[in-house]
Amino acid sequence: MKDLIAYIAQALVDHPEQVVVSEVEGNQTSVLELKVAKEDLGKVIGKQGRTARALRTILSAASAKMKKRTVLEILE
Repeated sequence: MKDLIAYIAQALVDHPEQVVVSEVEGNQTSVLELKVAKEDLGKVIGKQGRTARALRTILSAASAKMKKRTVLEILE
């Protein structure tokens, strides 16, 4: 999951070397924290949050296949 989000985020931003994805695991749920450069934050979120929503949809579909719940948080 972590690699999937990192790959997609790096394709979206101008500074792919500053993309950092960290994972906090729980019993049932994992939280992926996505950090990008400040000027790339708008590209990852998208207009009215559409890109962020699409990332979360892809993540939930992929994690459902693994029978786990994964949440994406985009950090500043």
